Amino acid sequence: MGDLKLAWRNIWRHTRRSILTMMAIGFASLLLVFMLSFQFGSYEGMIDASVRLSTGHLQVQAQGYHDKPEMRKVVTNPREVMDALTRNPGVEACTARCQTFVLASSEDRTRGVMIMGVDPETESRVLKTSSLIRQGDYLSSDDPNTVIIGALMAERLKIGLGEELTILGQARDGSIAATVMTVRGIFKSGIDEVDRSTVQMLLTDFDQLFGMDGAVHAVVAVVHKLTEVGEVKRALMQDSALKGLAVLDWMELSPGLKQSIQMDLVSGIIMYVILIIVVAFSIMNTFLMAVFERTREFGVMMAIGVKPLRLVKIILMESMFMTGLGLLFGMVLGALLTQYFAGVGISMGGASDLMAQYGISGRMFPRLSVISLFSGPILIGVVTFLTALLPALRIPRLKPANAMKAV
Repeated sequence: MGDLKLAWRNIWRHTRRSILTMMAIGFASLLLVFMLSFQFGSYEGMIDASVRLSTGHLQVQAQGYHDKPEMRKVVTNPREVMDALTRNPGVEACTARCQTFVLASSEDRTRGVMIMGVDPETESRVLKTSSLIRQGDYLSSDDPNTVIIGALMAERLKIGLGEELTILGQARDGSIAATVMTVRGIFKSGIDEVDRSTVQMLLTDFDQLFGMDGAVHAVVAVVHKLTEVGEVKRALMQDSALKGLAVLDWMELSPGLKQSIQMDLVSGIIMYVILIIVVAFSIMNTFLMAVFERTREFGVMMAIGVKPLRLVKIILMESMFMTGLGLLFGMVLGALLTQYFAGVGISMGGASDLMAQYGISGRMFPRLSVISLFSGPILIGVVTFLTALLPALRIPRLKPANAMKAV
């Protein structure tokens, strides 16, 4: 207890230097808490926006369809699968979907495209395609034999609203499937690959054209919270209604998205390590000065019988006091700042309007979590302890007689 009091008092022998050191630790801690929360929040927003444009959070497919999409690999009982998904409290909405590759021709040009059969009512609850229509209207059950196409495809095929699109493909039984559809709408998702190669038609039209007999290729679902995807997936895999089917999450459906997030996270970690190294040098400077300035004092204390290891312990206690106060200060301010911006969001400036056109919020929302709150400060605490240990270990090598001569 006596050593604790001594260490506490020693901190305030140089009040200005101690406060500056604690502020440096606190600022680094605040920055790490906020930046990690911002990074995790932006990932969540990016994933949610991306999956709601294409894959959904989860898909139920026939075994092997994801690795090798073939018309014959189908979910034969989509109604039962959708009922099972709806029963799960974590699932927000789901829809059935068919898809295959076909040749699409206008009067002048032909291109290979992916055509999707969707139910407009359930599809609009899951994905955002209906909000991306730039010309015309979205699909309607009251208007069969119509399609919507991407804006880039419309340019390349030189086709517009009300014009006919000829579709030629292979049905589920291997026969030729061909029809002529009218362009009802043109959408723009902001993703070139989607806008260049995607056509949507009514699920009923797809079923009739390709002889699906009520089967579909996937049941797509979105969940209430991104963090619940794993839990919902595990529950669905145990559901008897999905026996023999594959349940895939967004990481399996969009591996490129996961890899881009991992790369961004690694670059962020490198920046955080540089920040921690800067703070570590600040701590080392403080304690080197403390040891050098107090060399005479240490010599006197050792001469009257104080063990060197006790002096090392006191120095480390001083370090931990300053680090602890700095970390507490930074974590509290970082959590308050994060919670504030989690409510109001951070505007993306000029990009907000552009992002809003594609159904993506123009504001980024940090998300405070246990990992973002504690991981950075704990790392700073470990580094500062090791940094303070280096000058403190100089004390046992001091000779009392020589140390007392130090100025």
